[in-house]
Amino acid sequence: MIATRGGPSLHIIHIVGARPNFMKAAPVLRALEGYEGISQTLVHTGQHYDANMSEVFFRQLGLPQPDINLGVGSGSHAQQTARVMLAFEEVVTSQRPDLVMVYGDVNSTLAATLVSVKLGIEVAHVEAGLRSFDRTMPEELNRLATDQLADILLTPSADGDANLLREGIPADRIHCVGNVMIDTLVRLLPSASPPASVTLAQRYALVTLHRPSNVDDPEALRNLVATLDALSHHVQIVFPIHPRTRQRLDAWRIEVPRGDSFLLLEPQGYLQFLALQRDATVVITDSGGIQEETTYLGVPCLTVRENTERPITVTQGTNILVGQDLARLHTEVERVLRGEGEHGQIPPLWDGHAAERIADIVVDITETQPSS
Repeated sequence: MIATRGGPSLHIIHIVGARPNFMKAAPVLRALEGYEGISQTLVHTGQHYDANMSEVFFRQLGLPQPDINLGVGSGSHAQQTARVMLAFEEVVTSQRPDLVMVYGDVNSTLAATLVSVKLGIEVAHVEAGLRSFDRTMPEELNRLATDQLADILLTPSADGDANLLREGIPADRIHCVGNVMIDTLVRLLPSASPPASVTLAQRYALVTLHRPSNVDDPEALRNLVATLDALSHHVQIVFPIHPRTRQRLDAWRIEVPRGDSFLLLEPQGYLQFLALQRDATVVITDSGGIQEETTYLGVPCLTVRENTERPITVTQGTNILVGQDLARLHTEVERVLRGEGEHGQIPPLWDGHAAERIADIVVDITETQPSS
């Protein structure tokens, strides 16, 4: 199939800014390579500025090196968003793409969307329609604004469609394509292996924590560590620690147990972390993407948040919201150890082919649009 729009080719810019974006963009880039007449530019905003970890993820996911790295680095939400907008405006002005594809809900997603629509460039939002209904979360604000501005809304599940329709988005802009993160998981699961230097018990609880509600309050973080310590007497704790969380632990001098029953690890590459999830007895997390991956893998997931933008992982999958009720967290872990954890099912269209559906939709829409 030849993709055309007002000329012999279609130029698409993909925006990534943080590791979850890499997992979503990789299969879409690969799917669009199957079409003749499409040129693609990968722009890394540098919002996730851990160069070593970014490099590992790019290599393991098979992503090409970014054509452009904006290098915006850290800062407040306003500073980061503004830096992306300033830098990306120059890219869009010079390249004049036909379409900008944004992923997820990070600051880079909103910033690139704002720049593009103001310059008259169409935007496709991959993972549209997710809602936590908690406006204290910066990601929720990014989701709401991006979906109101984007031209093509590509949702992972039917609840996303319903959210968008309720917010007044025209139905012809909404396309349910499935979960593109699962495409990456399905492709790479056979290659996943745990870190060689780690001695894992037969049963272990994998832990990831990085949300402000859990790690930016010293008392909350201290109580979480104490709860994990108590759980380590019943099941091995495997805790790859996010740089943000480590920084808080060090700043507040919160002592983390060490030993065979409580393994504190450096951040892991995608393949290593995927294997840790696959083989875990239970996962304790505050991450959105991990709620989805554990649902696909059939691994019980306990989410240390009061809400989730991925409710399908609760209604159909293996996820339970325990909030910040640490007594309940302890109880739910014990239930899993007794074999009573959630088993769930894989939601519709989480089949490893979402990126192919995205590519078909994007090409079909851009072919039928009049040239600008």
